Amino acid sequence: MRKINQIVVHTSATPKGQFFNADDIRKWHKAKGWSDIGYHFVILLDGTIEYGRDINTIGAHVAGHNTNSVGICYIGGKGGEDTRTIPQKVSLVYLIGTLKRLYPAAEVLGHRDFSPDLDGDGTIEPNEWMKLCPSFDAKNAYKNL
Repeated sequence: MRKINQIVVHTSATPKGQFFNADDIRKWHKAKGWSDIGYHFVILLDGTIEYGRDINTIGAHVAGHNTNSVGICYIGGKGGEDTRTIPQKVSLVYLIGTLKRLYPAAEVLGHRDFSPDLDGDGTIEPNEWMKLCPSFDAKNAYKNL
């Protein structure tokens, strides 16, 4: 079993309300030459949680941080807009809560939280984000789970 110290939330960066699923993302990632979908879980618009990579397999969702992390992707979020549906929000809380029980020391982060602290002040401000993903502040949203 892998040692997990990070749970990372992503967005598929797809248009609001447009249906996509784990199989679609798997096709996109394989078209890039990856071996499989990069995420461990995908949350559909209706809140359905689909499996991506096996949780015991290293993901491909945050360069340099995949070995000890689990990747969750919700469908939507194009252009930095938080398009999470209510069912997606409920499923994110449920899934992250479940993962936190399995990996109590894991920190919940958004993909953008891996941006470099360019000014060295110890925080990553919006002007330092390399990515908008996941289009909301996951670190603060799930800090109490």
